[in-house]
Amino acid sequence: MYNIREASTMTGFSRDTLRYYEKMGLIQPASRGTGGVRSYSDANVHQILSIKCLKQSGLSLEDIKDFIADGQCFRDKVALDDEEMKLIQSRKSILTAQLDRLEEQRQALDQTIAEARTKLDYYEKLMHS
Repeated sequence: MYNIREASTMTGFSRDTLRYYEKMGLIQPASRGTGGVRSYSDANVHQILSIKCLKQSGLSLEDIKDFIADGQCFRDKVALDDEEMKLIQSRKSILTAQLDRLEEQRQALDQTIAEARTKLDYYEKLMHS
């Protein structure tokens, strides 16, 4: 078990962010020890790190909340029922939309980089003329 300071260090989120994510229902409420001190398990830390990964991909907190709403990870699952299939389709839709946005951003960035290189080449030629 980890206190909030340790969980913060392990996940890279500030203590305030962990409290906020708990308050908005994004992460499971930490158990409370004596004096109301939050106590995080390995499973809590894993969940927070999963949220960090989704956040780094650019998903909004609302999309992340939708993505993890059911909490299932489907590890080593052989057969899926209809509800699980719907959940996976929902997650797939969220990630597909985000990937499309990231691809658009990458294309725009690639174009900006190409234009900057063209300008640099031009300036380099001017300096050596």
